[in-house]
Amino acid sequence: MSGHLAVVGATGAVGQEFLRVLEQRNFSYDKITFMASSRSAGKTIEFKGQDHTVIELTEKSFEGVDLSLFSAGGSRSKQYAPAAVKAGTVVVDNSSAFRMDPDVPLVVPEVNPEDCRRHQGIIANPNCSTIIMVVPVWPLHKVCPIERVVVSTYQSASGAGYQAMLELEQQTRDLLAGKPIEPKVLPHQIAFNLFSHNSRIGEHGYNEEEMKMVNETRKMFHSDDIYVTATCVRVPVMRSHTEAINMTFSKPITEDKVREILSAAPGVTVVDDREKNYFPMPIEANDGDDVLVGRIRQDISQPDGRGIDMFVSGDQLRKGAALNAVQIAELL
Repeated sequence: MSGHLAVVGATGAVGQEFLRVLEQRNFSYDKITFMASSRSAGKTIEFKGQDHTVIELTEKSFEGVDLSLFSAGGSRSKQYAPAAVKAGTVVVDNSSAFRMDPDVPLVVPEVNPEDCRRHQGIIANPNCSTIIMVVPVWPLHKVCPIERVVVSTYQSASGAGYQAMLELEQQTRDLLAGKPIEPKVLPHQIAFNLFSHNSRIGEHGYNEEEMKMVNETRKMFHSDDIYVTATCVRVPVMRSHTEAINMTFSKPITEDKVREILSAAPGVTVVDDREKNYFPMPIEANDGDDVLVGRIRQDISQPDGRGIDMFVSGDQLRKGAALNAVQIAELL
């Protein structure tokens, strides 16, 4: 694009990843501005060899800004995104604030790029776990409609932000040194432990993260006929989320056909070597654009041939957040 680009929440973990992705993809703009809360305003950010001073995010910050990439949290998005739109700015928002708003497109470019066309100033970036699931599930659904998805997630500390990543590192050091553990960012010890995702539990016993995967998938697939159930878990991994996905298709499909479809799918790399027991791992998804997919196999509990299992891993900060938002900006 040409014009004035703003990165909102530029000093956070996803904001910093925005900068890396923008530089690596050589995203075009005439001017760039970095915005953050008052406590980060005045800091200096180096980008493409130049120093930029972070300005304070206010409702008057968007005059002359053509496109804004938001990663400042849901409450700030709700407060400032409408002001940005009023100033003539198109907002790509990484928070949950607008995802389920019927007037706001929710977009993964490999899934539903055409939805961008109906935006009214705001386009929402889906939840990281949802993105990593739908990138490999969608190309299968297009060929043979999926009726049901059962997904279990193994979510890294990066999903809870930079401070959670630091907490995992510090707790690991403390444990190995025989020191006591005091969780501060996450609700429980994360080093050498795992626990149910740290989001609020709703009336049906599902937490918010799990319901995001359910509702966002249906919205992007434009289908209420696909049933999704999720169990989301926080694990002691620094970066990249991993998921075990079980699918029930509307008609029989073979694992070879699934492998063939995924080998040609955008945003997917098949890592599926049974002989070497070599499959997707978060350490190999780190810093990568693609979702790694493996353990592709027929579900033997579904003898009618309609069941497929697979195991996927994707970089939560990258494809799960910053990269997807920049890809949306590229579509615009």
